[in-house]
Amino acid sequence: MLVEKVEKYYDKSYKLNCAETIIYAANEEYNLKLTPETLKTMAAFGGGMGVEGVCGALTGALAVLGILYTKERAHESDRVKTLAAKLYRGFEEKLGSDNCKALKEKYKNDDKRCMDMVVTAAEVLQSIVEEEER
Repeated sequence: MLVEKVEKYYDKSYKLNCAETIIYAANEEYNLKLTPETLKTMAAFGGGMGVEGVCGALTGALAVLGILYTKERAHESDRVKTLAAKLYRGFEEKLGSDNCKALKEKYKNDDKRCMDMVVTAAEVLQSIVEEEER
């Protein structure tokens, strides 16, 4: 399950940010076969893109949707756009915001760090993937 992989990769020993955690976990869970260079693309999305904007866990999950459901380009269909909106809304419904700063103020602490956000992004992503597989 994706959530278990997220819990594995969010361990301090991996030293990954929230966005990286999601893509590393999804890479393993969904056998995406991403290259190290592709995995590195999420490095700049942690900490709400370094400015406490949109949550890195959410942006990481959005990237996974793009990888899973885009054949060549986003404009080939509305599928990715629709799934992205569903992911975004689901994340916001559960946590009340998409903003890194607001989420950290509400949920982060020294022990669990941003685990609530990472797990929530994984749960919503996983439910979308499961629904799409049916």
